[in-house]
Amino acid sequence: MIDIPESRDLVDGAWSACAEDLGFDLEDPASGEAAVRARGTSPGRVAAALAAAERVAAPWAATAPERRADLLDAVADGLDRRIPEIVALESFATGVPIRQTTPLGSIVGGSFRLAAAQLREGGLRTTVIREDGRAVEVHRLPRGPALCLVPWNAPAPMAAHKTASALAAGCPVILKVSEYAPYGSQVLAEVLHEVLPPGVFQFVQGGPRTGGHLVGDPRVRAVSFTGGPVAGRAVAAACVTGFRPAQLELGGNNPLLVLPDAPVEVAARAAADLLTTLNGQWCRALGRLLVPRDRLDELVAATGERLTALRAGDPLREGTDFGPLVHSTHVRRVREAVAAAGGRAVPYGVMPETGNFLAPTLITGTDLAEEVFGPVAAVVPYDTVEEAVTLANATPYGLEGYVVGADEERALAVARRVRAGEVKVNGSSVMSLHLFTPRPAWGLSGLGEEGTRETLRFFTNARVVGVEGGFSLHGRQR
Repeated sequence: MIDIPESRDLVDGAWSACAEDLGFDLEDPASGEAAVRARGTSPGRVAAALAAAERVAAPWAATAPERRADLLDAVADGLDRRIPEIVALESFATGVPIRQTTPLGSIVGGSFRLAAAQLREGGLRTTVIREDGRAVEVHRLPRGPALCLVPWNAPAPMAAHKTASALAAGCPVILKVSEYAPYGSQVLAEVLHEVLPPGVFQFVQGGPRTGGHLVGDPRVRAVSFTGGPVAGRAVAAACVTGFRPAQLELGGNNPLLVLPDAPVEVAARAAADLLTTLNGQWCRALGRLLVPRDRLDELVAATGERLTALRAGDPLREGTDFGPLVHSTHVRRVREAVAAAGGRAVPYGVMPETGNFLAPTLITGTDLAEEVFGPVAAVVPYDTVEEAVTLANATPYGLEGYVVGADEERALAVARRVRAGEVKVNGSSVMSLHLFTPRPAWGLSGLGEEGTRETLRFFTNARVVGVEGGFSLHGRQR
């Protein structure tokens, strides 16, 4: 049994036990039993956090980028010593096998080192030379207090990425993690508290009421949110009245398009991996498996064979391939989505008798209109590649797409036609295609782009400065 930390918040440099009862119990996903009571930050502490963020905004913005970079590197060094603790807590809270949370743990410290490196490389200032030889300076300045909202499926890595980018930009940060998985991010907050001046980083806990209080406050000047579409719409609505920027990643119903020439073992591996990475609880998971009609039985059988071979069990055990879902309430939601989908649902593998387990499931005879956010995908046959592309794009979402084919150039040509922010060919890694490419969201998948450079830029406003040397049309011409 893992030691669960007491729920605490960090406001204006001071820790306090979370006082608000959220009305439900957090669970041990492996057993399904109650672990601790879910608790959140009191409204008074939330108000104090907003006041502190406003107070420190100017001095933190005035801190030299080189100094901010040094502090971010110090945070990364402190995190390195606590990564094993963070990944174990993340695995316990979410049900994701520790063999998956461990490599994701590299993102936690790495995010702060990347942000520091961008500052040292001049990421907040560029110079453009005009034809007359004069320099035009582009300064990227902090927007002000930033709010970072992260979900429960991989909270610490996402919290680190957003927080590091905002701090590098010169914005004080208020971080609120999901009430279902706060433990690992609380350790992240402890390290940030050790390094940064009081109020520059603050950590609060709670549910929708806490999030709504923070998002609705005009002292928050930028919001970076990853989560579901219902909450995303609420964030967007709260931000639009004050013309405050919102970075929104809201999930997807992602297609895997298997081309007619795809090797069966490659296609089956991609489908199984995409269905079960993070136990299917991630925004870029497989939602719809598009297969040639004459290969449907072959590909379903091969995928099912791989799924059946996965070892389901305690996520903290090194040998576990597939773990339980985060909470019994989420298990019910996924089961309801499977029942509502229609068609023929086939589960694969042997699951433990206790705990929040739900077997990986393929549904034939229907399509899925919405994201399930679990290890469930529809298998949709097609007759021509043209039809397959149409099916891949027949969704209001547009986050991730996947194409598998033996002819790589042909597969790339098909991938270029898929309506999604990122499309991967012959691979299924949870990581982005490149460290410095954007992670865009199309359609109902959200607004804006995340990424190493893009998120840093999101938290800034540009100011352009230079010698004009000319006059308006009412005066002497240049």
